[in-house]
Amino acid sequence: MRLQACFLGLFALFVTGKCSYSPEPDQQLALPPGWVSLGRVDSEEELSLTFALRQQNVERLSELVQAVSDPGSPRYGKYLTLEDVAELVRPSPLTFRTVQKWLLAAGAQNCHSVTTRDFLTCWLSVRQAELLLSGAEFHRYVGGPGEIHVIRSPRPYQLPKALAPHVDFVGGLHRFPPTSSLRQRPEPQVSGTVGLHLGVTPSVIRQRYNLTAQDVGSGTTNNSQACAQFLEQYFHDSDLAEFMRLFGGNFAHQASVARVVGQQGRGRAGIEASLDVEYLMSAGANISTWVYSSPGRHESQEPFLQWLLVLSNESALPHVHTVSYGDDEDSLSSAYIQRVNTEFMKAAARGLTLLFASGDSGAGCWSVSGRHQFRPSFPASSPYVTTVGGTSFQNPFRVTNEIVDYISGGGFSNVFPQPSYQEEAVAQFLSSSPHVPPSSYFNASGRAYPDVAALSDGYWVVSNSVPIPWVSGTSASTPVFGGLLSLINEHRILSGRPPLGFLNPRLYKQRGAGLFDVTHGCHESCLNEEVQGQGFCSGPGWDPVTGWGTPNFPALLKTLINP
Repeated sequence: MRLQACFLGLFALFVTGKCSYSPEPDQQLALPPGWVSLGRVDSEEELSLTFALRQQNVERLSELVQAVSDPGSPRYGKYLTLEDVAELVRPSPLTFRTVQKWLLAAGAQNCHSVTTRDFLTCWLSVRQAELLLSGAEFHRYVGGPGEIHVIRSPRPYQLPKALAPHVDFVGGLHRFPPTSSLRQRPEPQVSGTVGLHLGVTPSVIRQRYNLTAQDVGSGTTNNSQACAQFLEQYFHDSDLAEFMRLFGGNFAHQASVARVVGQQGRGRAGIEASLDVEYLMSAGANISTWVYSSPGRHESQEPFLQWLLVLSNESALPHVHTVSYGDDEDSLSSAYIQRVNTEFMKAAARGLTLLFASGDSGAGCWSVSGRHQFRPSFPASSPYVTTVGGTSFQNPFRVTNEIVDYISGGGFSNVFPQPSYQEEAVAQFLSSSPHVPPSSYFNASGRAYPDVAALSDGYWVVSNSVPIPWVSGTSASTPVFGGLLSLINEHRILSGRPPLGFLNPRLYKQRGAGLFDVTHGCHESCLNEEVQGQGFCSGPGWDPVTGWGTPNFPALLKTLINP
């Protein structure tokens, strides 16, 4: 009865604020470092806000992801179409109608949805938005590496309680664009250069991971791969051409990106964007490549959320997506994290392989009630993505065995329980590793990551026509691993098999077959007396620093080509 009373008084709520609830009470509102407020936004300025509508049948979706991703299942590889997913998860007619009426009554303009009907994006004036979202107060901020402008609210928002069964969260109020943790390390010192390499290039990658000149795309399939940018960064075609001229001479490759989705600006190229494109296209050589470039970003939109909307609205997508984006788990609301995780489930059900960088802060560190704990990263901690850690050469100038790159992100989620596919591997690590940190530092029952790794140290990148050495981070390892999976997809498609899809259930069932096991080194963590800057350490089998290890391409192809 009370819910009905709240609903009947819906429009009065814009002013009174009664019968309201907060969808994201745990969202961190502190201004990230490097951002400055420029003051309130004019009340008549237009905003674009995205409303995440409550989905149906999420449990059923989870079951279907397991069925199509487990090689032991009769449904393995029988992926859903976008229309199948839409049929399953689209909100109830009541949800869609209720939210739509509420928005239109508030003066929202030009509202549009996606194929799955579970997002609604509308334009409103600042005045309308602040009446609609009780408590919100829109300010303009400037910051980030490119000094970009965004509009956000430093105060929490509330919605009418009648909308609680219908809206998960509202995008465009709180989360700031992520910053890149990519770094340029000082060049190691060495005397003499006979038989040595002077940094990681495509030929070094191909030598270490045992690719031959024949290990390239055929150019005859509809196979494709993609990377996504959320940093207001751009790549330049001329940089890609120069990179391939310098480093791509001994393998067939494509000289340009096949498709850019979103706004590809004309500003200076960013190192992150250049790195992603150059190494995805040289590892996954001669395979059609797409770039998602802050698609459709307005100052009030969240670029990562906009990318998820694009995935929910396109029926034909690349099979492999590599993403170097991450936030601290604790900085994001539960509603947001859980909903984004469902978006990853939708992608997995459709047979998409999503690879995320594990981060560049080792185990991370933060203080909770005066006690240090490790700090997991999201989306790296999602159980529905494949997370890529980082390694270095044992000898930085020779193509040798790999050891842990101390920055390689890894650990245990504080949000997601451990998925069944990895329980055995994690239990083995915790019971056998001689260097497990104190249990108070991590949630041993959480989703553990990364799943795999690749070289992340000392890359050459061409950006703004300049070759730049010693670029490092899991932003480098992720497109490399993604490119190699695209080559395996090429073989599968040519032999009439479906693409790999969500890799983790198969990866753990095969216990890392086809990967070089990385068994030496530890990553960084809290600089205190108890752990003294050391997080987890690698060892035989899976570990939360390098996962199952780095690719040995011929063996990995053999492992993943059938069924």
